[in-house]
Amino acid sequence: MAAPSDPGLAALEEELTCSICLCLFSSPVTVPCGHNFCASCLELSWAGLSGNFSCPQCRATFAGRPQLQKNTVLCRVVEQLRGCAGAEEEEGEEATAAAGCGAEEPPVYCDSCQQVPAVQTCLTCTASFCPEHLRPHQDSPAFRDHQLCPPLRDLQQRKCPQHNKLFEFFCSQHGSCICSLCLLGHKLCNTSPLELAKANAELVLKKRLMELYNQSEKATRMMNAVKTNQSQTAETASVKKDLLRSEFSEIKALIEERENQTLKIIADEEKRVCNKFDYIYGILGSKKNEIQSLRDQIEMALTEVDDVLFLKRATALQRTSTKDAFVPVIEMDQNLIHSTYQSVINLKDIVKLSVTQCKEKKGEAKLTPGKTKAPPGAPPNRPLVGKKPLGPQEKKKPAKVAPATGTPNAAAAPSTKELIDSFLKKSREELLQYAANITLDYNTAHNKVILSERYTRMSVSDTPMNYNHHPQRFTDCSQVLGFQCFKRGIHYWEVEMQQNNFCGIGICYGSMDRHGPESRLGRNSSSWCIEWFNAKISSWHNDVEKCLPNVKATRIGVLLHCEGGFVLFMAVGEKHNLIYKFKTEFTEALYPAFWLFSSGTVLSLCQMKQ
Repeated sequence: MAAPSDPGLAALEEELTCSICLCLFSSPVTVPCGHNFCASCLELSWAGLSGNFSCPQCRATFAGRPQLQKNTVLCRVVEQLRGCAGAEEEEGEEATAAAGCGAEEPPVYCDSCQQVPAVQTCLTCTASFCPEHLRPHQDSPAFRDHQLCPPLRDLQQRKCPQHNKLFEFFCSQHGSCICSLCLLGHKLCNTSPLELAKANAELVLKKRLMELYNQSEKATRMMNAVKTNQSQTAETASVKKDLLRSEFSEIKALIEERENQTLKIIADEEKRVCNKFDYIYGILGSKKNEIQSLRDQIEMALTEVDDVLFLKRATALQRTSTKDAFVPVIEMDQNLIHSTYQSVINLKDIVKLSVTQCKEKKGEAKLTPGKTKAPPGAPPNRPLVGKKPLGPQEKKKPAKVAPATGTPNAAAAPSTKELIDSFLKKSREELLQYAANITLDYNTAHNKVILSERYTRMSVSDTPMNYNHHPQRFTDCSQVLGFQCFKRGIHYWEVEMQQNNFCGIGICYGSMDRHGPESRLGRNSSSWCIEWFNAKISSWHNDVEKCLPNVKATRIGVLLHCEGGFVLFMAVGEKHNLIYKFKTEFTEALYPAFWLFSSGTVLSLCQMKQ
C-alpha cells in the first residue's frame, strides 16, 4: 500500500505497523507487556515452543502461554486507515490516467479504438477497454461474470503459450502457473488456484521472514556473548598474569634472600680468618721490633771500650733469649665452605628440576614402589633403597654366577655386538660428542675421601674429614658417586689415575647399599666396575671377579649406552683399547662410581669440551 500523503496518517501508520512483518496489523492481538502484533505473526513466532514464551519486541518472558484476545479498537483504526489510504490511491491512479502521457510509462490503450487510454482490463476477454467501450461490460448481463481489473499491459505473459488461455492455477511441484487445459498434464501434481497459491506463498514467506528474524536475533545474542566472553577472558588473563608476577617476585625475593645468607656465611668466615691473620701479623711485628731492639743493644755493646762495662753488658745480653717467629696454620673452614656450596648446588638443581619437569615425556616408564626416580641434574638427596640388613644367622654370601656378558635375548645379540663394535671403531674425537662433564656428589663421599678442585678430584685422607651425616654417604668403603645420573641416551667420560693404582672405576644404581661389605663396588648386583690392585686388573659384578690382561694406561674412558644395555671401559690413547665390557639390561638410573683404597690414590675427572 502506498504511503499516505498526510503526515498525520504517516505517523499513525507507523504506530499501527507490526514489528514482525513490518505491515499494517492484521487481526492485531495484545501480549501482557502491552505490545501489539498480528495474530498470525505471533503464532509463527511461538510455533514449536512449550515454554519460555517471550515478547518479540521487548523480550519480556511469561510464565505460561498468554491468552491472546483480539484488539477490536486497533482493528477499527487499521480499517479506517486502509480506507483513507485506498481513497488516496484511487485518486492518484485516476489523476495518473488523466495525465496520460505525463506519466513515466505510456498508458495502456483501449484494444477496441487504439486511441483512448484504457481504464479496465477484462481477464475473461483478455483485452483492455476505454470508458466508452467498457460500457457493455457494465450494462449488459452477458458480461456480468467477466473479471475486470486495472489496466494491464502484459496480458500475453499471463497466457499459457501452449493453449493461449489465461493462467488460473499454480503447480507447486513444477513451480509454474498453468491454465485450465494444462490441468490434464498435471493430474498427479499438487495444483491450486492462483489466489490460494498466493496466500500460501505469502504465509510461507512470512514464516521464512520470522525464521530469518529469529536467526538474526540469535546471531546478535551470540555476538554479544562472544564479546562478553572475550572481555571476561582478557580480564581473567590479566588477573592471572598479575598473580604470576607476584608469585615470581616472591620466588626471586626468596632466592635473593638465600643468596645474601649464603654470601654472608662466606663473608663471616673470611672475616674470622682475616682477623686471625691481622692478630698474627701484629704479634710478628712486635717480635720483629723486639729482635731489632736486641740487635741494637748488641751493636752498642760491641762499641764499648771499657772492659768491665762491656762484660757486664755482654753477660746481660747473653742471658736475653729470643724465639724464632712462628705462624700457626690458619685456613678457612673447608667443611663449612663445601656444605654451603653444596646447598647452593642443591637449590639450583631443585629449581632446574621443577622448571623442566613439565617437559618430561608422559610415556616414561614409572619406577616400582619404593624407588625414587633420579633424573639428570637431580639434587643429591636421593632416598636410599637398599636391602634389609641381615641378622647374624642370616648373612650369606650371594651365590656366585658368571657376570652378565650377553644380551637379554639371543635375537638382539647380533645387533648389540655390531653396535658395540661400531663404538670401538670410533676415534676419541667422535666419542667426545657424547661427552658428559661429571662432578662428585659431596653427600655420598666417605669420611676419608677428600674432594677438591670443584668436586672433580678425589683422594684418601689418613684422618676422618668429619663430614655431616647424610643417608646417601658411604660408611664402610672409601667410595664416592658422581652427581649426575643417566637413565637414557649415550654418555662418555674420562678418569685420570695418578700416583697409586689402588682404585676402582665403575657405575651403579642409586639404590645400591651405603653400609656394610655389600656396599663396595662390584660386590653386589647393583654395580659394575674395573678394579686396579697394584699391577692386577679385574672386573667385578655381583661379587664375581674376572682377571683381565694388564693394560698400562693412566686415563680411562667410560662409555655408557643406556638403551643398548652395555658399558665399555677403555684405555685412552692414540687408539682406544678395550679393557672390558659389561652387557645387561639396565632397569634404573646409573651413576658414575669410584673406589679409592690407600692414602696415595688420586683420581681426577677430566672436564671435556663437547
